[in-house]
This record gives sequence, structure tokens and C-alpha cells, in this order.
Amino acid sequence: MQNNALLKQALDHPLYKEIQDLNKEISKSRIKINDSFEILCDKNFDEKIKSIALQLKPWRKGPFKINELFIDTEWQSFIKFNTLKDYIPCIKDKIVADIGCNNGYYMFKMLEFNPKKIIGFDPSIKYYLQFLLLNSLAKTHIKYELLGVADVPHYAFKFDVIFCLGVIYHRSDPVMMLKQLKQSLNKDGIVFLDTMYIEDEREIALIPQKTYSKIPNIFFIPSILGLRNWCIKAGFSEFEVLATKQTDFKEQRKTEWIDSYSLECFLDKNDLNFTCEGYPAPRRVYVKLKV
Repeated sequence: MQNNALLKQALDHPLYKEIQDLNKEISKSRIKINDSFEILCDKNFDEKIKSIALQLKPWRKGPFKINELFIDTEWQSFIKFNTLKDYIPCIKDKIVADIGCNNGYYMFKMLEFNPKKIIGFDPSIKYYLQFLLLNSLAKTHIKYELLGVADVPHYAFKFDVIFCLGVIYHRSDPVMMLKQLKQSLNKDGIVFLDTMYIEDEREIALIPQKTYSKIPNIFFIPSILGLRNWCIKAGFSEFEVLATKQTDFKEQRKTEWIDSYSLECFLDKNDLNFTCEGYPAPRRVYVKLKV
């Protein structure tokens, strides 16, 4: 059920054939799942792998290690994963979706919990190719669909557990997005959601005029009670806050694997509690939802 137009662009990408050749040439590998997702494979292909990986910058989520090549991604994504790790064992033998999956880092990390199926959704050719490179070496059963959240309710089957991390503030209609998640669940299904939020005891949301933390496509940043109300309006009956955390330079920073700016350039240099636009600095809340 791929987006045919995006899939054609991916298949026509000059790196796609190189990745497919690697997939054929490297038949065996081993994986290690630590803070980084590590792949051990035939070292004769190290230079080719590094060349492809460098051409696929920027690498946002990770880190990854392929033999001696360390892809030091912008986000230390194991920090977010470890925040949720105590709750993730529930995916054992379940059908799992990761919506907004980026290059698949969280899905690779989930393998140690033995889900029945993992399907990632993200309409990004660059991240799809990053995933294909990694999976051509790791040889996992993970599937990646070039589809967005609006496509998931129409997918071939429903899901027992959905992860939707760092997506909702990119949506102009957050309640509709939550309804789409609900429609995509099997009976007794669970959603793990995270979003940036503002600290406020009222049921409100921040609406950035142009950018937030120099990010242009941010529509709403709710208070926790505002987020709760969105979830209730979408039909969820259980709303459990699992954790909150301010984003810091340990979790997000510029590395040689991105060619753009990162958190240190997005905050007020005189007061790191505020963005360069004068809004409260990014904080994240992690919640568990049930119907």
C-alpha cells in the first residue's frame, strides 16, 4: 500500500540500486541492540556502506554502528526510547505500528521485545532510503510504508500497539490525527504518544506565528490538559502521563552527520529556557492512550 508516486521517486533515486546491490552482496550479518543499533557484516563493503551513508545525510534518529562506522546522529534517540522502555514489553507477539518512523531506529530497537509484526509509516524518501540501507544489512522482518498518518486507518490490517512520537505538533488538525490513530487500533489497542508541550495549568495550546525553535511546520503545542482534552474529543477514555522532560544538549545536538543547525542554534543565547522566538524552550510529554 505504498504511495505510488513516492515509491517511484525512491526507486528512481540513484542510491536505490546501490542499496539493492548491497542487499544481494551481503548475505549474512549479526545485530547487537544497545543504545546504538549495531550491525556486524562483511567488512569488504565498509567503504561502499560509508559512501552511501554520507550521501544520505542528514541522519536525525539513532545512533547506528555498522562494523567500525559510527553514525552519530543528531538525536540520541535511546534517551526517548529508554523513557518508554518499561512500557514496551507489552508489544511481545503484537502487531505494532511506528507512525513517523524516520529511519526506523525505534523499530530496530523494538526487535528485542519480539513483536509479531512491525510496520513503519513515514512519507519521506530520504528516511526510507536510510532504512533500506540499514535493513539491507540487518535483514530484519520490519516493513516500511511510504505513507502518512492519514493513510493508516485504511491499511490492510489494524494494530495492537501504535507509537506516534513527535508527529502531532506537525498536524494542522490534531484531533483528527488522534481519531485516525483510534481508527487504526485493534480492540483493546494502545497508543504511545509524545509531543512538545507548554507548562500551563490551563486547557490551552501555543500557536506559533511563524516558527517554533526555528521549525516552520509547528501548528499547536498544547498544555498537558489541552492534550488530554484533544484525546477525549478523539474518543480515547484513558490518558496516562508517563513522563515529562526538557530537551537538552545531551539529547539533541549538531554532529558531522547533519549539515544543518541543531538545538544550540534554536534557543535564546541569553536564556536557554526560551527559544530564539521567545517561546518556552522545548519540553516533551509522553502519554499512553486507550479507548
